[in-house]
Amino acid sequence: MTTRSASIVYSLCVAVLLLASRDIARACDKPKSSKEATPSDARAFFKGQGKTVLTFLGYSGAGYEDEAALIKHAAGILDKYEPTKTIVNIGVTPDGIGRVYELAKQRGFTTSGIVSTQARESNAMPSPCVDHVFYVQDASWGGFVEGSQRLSPTSAALVDVSDHLVAIGGGEVARDELVAATRAGKDTKFIPADMNHRIALEKAAKKGQTPPTDFRGAADAVFGDGARVKR
Repeated sequence: MTTRSASIVYSLCVAVLLLASRDIARACDKPKSSKEATPSDARAFFKGQGKTVLTFLGYSGAGYEDEAALIKHAAGILDKYEPTKTIVNIGVTPDGIGRVYELAKQRGFTTSGIVSTQARESNAMPSPCVDHVFYVQDASWGGFVEGSQRLSPTSAALVDVSDHLVAIGGGEVARDELVAATRAGKDTKFIPADMNHRIALEKAAKKGQTPPTDFRGAADAVFGDGARVKR
């Protein structure tokens, strides 16, 4: 390829990326609703929408080692649902699994998020591509209440409103939510995915812990091939 040809290809790629970014911005540049809600409030809202609720679970701050694979898996799931009849629900923030918000908005889905008030108190910003944000009063970030098999208010609300739950990798909270959803007879699916290796190693170093060698996440131990823990 000549220098001129390479320059043309590069310019075309940049143009495509800019157009895609503008499309995302337009899709996400709409009025948002954000409020504190009880699990009952959240249930009433979603019931009133009359739509199927598709919830994605996974890593948030831990990130993904292969983000391209994350998007590919999410796209394959979204292909099975009608945007006018489905709400795509995640955990509000844009990190990790929150990347799916952009993809969902590009495809015309209404989006929502349910998250602990811990997120607001720690100044975690919502994704610009989430339409409806629900903060649930919670002393934790979610998952099972310590020492029990009872979900925290945030996770209880999320599982309750969901018709279908798809976990792409995931840590302890995602694991607990998928376990509870499976026990409740919800439609669930698990797709293996590594957390971001660099982030995991840096986190361990900061805490003075032994560097991890397994990056599959807690959800994989229960739902992955050759699961190491019984539900």
